[in-house]
Parts: sequence; structure tokens; C-alpha cells
Amino acid sequence: MKRIQLFEFEDYDWFPVWLRTCMTNLIMVLHKMMGISEVLAYLIYRVIKEKNLTKIVDLGSGSSGAMPDTMKALRELDSLRHLELVMTDLYPNKEVARRFNENTADNITYLETPVDATEMSSVPNGLKTLINSFHHMPPHKARKILESAEEHQQPILIYEMAENKIPVLIWAILLPISLVIIMVMTWFMTPFVRPLTWRQIVFTYLIPIIPICYAWDGQASLPRMYALKDIDELLEGLGKNNFYWEHGPAKKANGKKLGTYIVGYPKS
Repeated sequence: MKRIQLFEFEDYDWFPVWLRTCMTNLIMVLHKMMGISEVLAYLIYRVIKEKNLTKIVDLGSGSSGAMPDTMKALRELDSLRHLELVMTDLYPNKEVARRFNENTADNITYLETPVDATEMSSVPNGLKTLINSFHHMPPHKARKILESAEEHQQPILIYEMAENKIPVLIWAILLPISLVIIMVMTWFMTPFVRPLTWRQIVFTYLIPIIPICYAWDGQASLPRMYALKDIDELLEGLGKNNFYWEHGPAKKANGKKLGTYIVGYPKS
């Protein structure tokens, strides 16, 4: 496989929840800048219309990610006004969960109990989504997620907002420059964070813990992503149990490539 297993701070359960939330807030700003919700809405619409689904179950939601904004885009379609989103995580963010669960009018809820993406039998029914989180899974866990989806006949959409195309040697040579660029980017992105807390400000501009962790995790995630040939290897032998799989580059409405996707669902 081209993918290599580096570490990210967000992978560890000892990593402070508040710091994880601050980093996720920056990722959400980046999603909006790049138009991730537009790409996701198109991919999700295809599957839920094909399988006549009314619920999305997001796995690895963290501090919410791109799915709430994607829901806004989907609900603009008349036929999807009653679409539900259930967010889940192995380490649920209790504060974020309470915020979403207090407002039930938007059809978005957040389960406060842990949900393991590798075991689909314990996950609520609906289209399963993993958005920018699949690269956190080592190959044996990534394969287990795919196998579990097929075994339990659960529709699934996996999306990563970048494509692992850069040779590892080039990535390593450019790493120092890339880290500095991303750290500087956080200074300009932070004012757009909502809600903007005192911790987000202090630990960005005065004590730059957030920029350092965010820059490393952002760069470490690139070689951790599964290249298209890696996905071929992960899917090898699957698709025999009346289950359909496809994967490839994701595209915006203008045809511009933006990340990669894997889609799977029962044929019947």
C-alpha cells in the first residue's frame, strides 16, 4: 500500500477534548472554504434516492464536521425535507451533543453513547457516512468497516477531502515548509470559527498550541489517506454478497476533483 501509518494527536483518547474541538472548528472553516458540503450533498443524494432512505448516520462525527452544513444543502430539495441526521462517535463530544440535541427542529441529533464504526450491527439503520475519518483507520480496521457494511447489508459512503497522490519522499522534503504555511493559515481562519471561544483565541495567537497540533495532523493525514489503488486492495474479494461497491475521485458541480469516495449498498 502507498498509505503509511503516522500518528495524529486527535487519535489519542488522552488528547484534551477542548483542544480537539478547537482543531475541528478549524477543519469546519476549511470545509466551507473548499465547498465540501456541495460535494457531499451530491454523493449522498445519489445513494439515498437509489435506496429510498430517510436517515443518515454519521460515524466519527467528532465536533460535528461537515455533515450539518451538508444537511442544509440536502434539505433545500423538496423530497428531502424530512431527512434525519444522527451523529455518532467512538468518543462522543458531550458538549457538542447537548447543543445539537437541544434543537430537534433541524432533524439533527447526536448520540451520547459510543458507537464503533467497525461493527455495523450496533449502528442505527440509515446511510452510514465516514467523512474525513477513514484515514484514521489502519488497514485491518478499514477492511473490517467495509466487510461489516457488506455483511450486515448497510449502505455506506466514505469521503476524504484530499487524494494521496504525492510521493512520500516529496511530502517529507516539503514538510517543514508545509507546517509553517498551515500554522500561518490558522491565524487567518480563526476569526471565522463559530462559536469563537477564548481558548480558540488564546491558544492560537498567544500560546500557539492549536496551530502546531492542527498543522501536524493536517500534514500527517495526507500520507495516511488510502490512495485509489489502496482502496482496490481493501475492496478485494468484496461485492459477492449481493452488494455493490464503487470508488473514485469526487467532483464538484463544475467538474473539479475534490477528494475521493467509496460507496457501497445492497443491490436488492
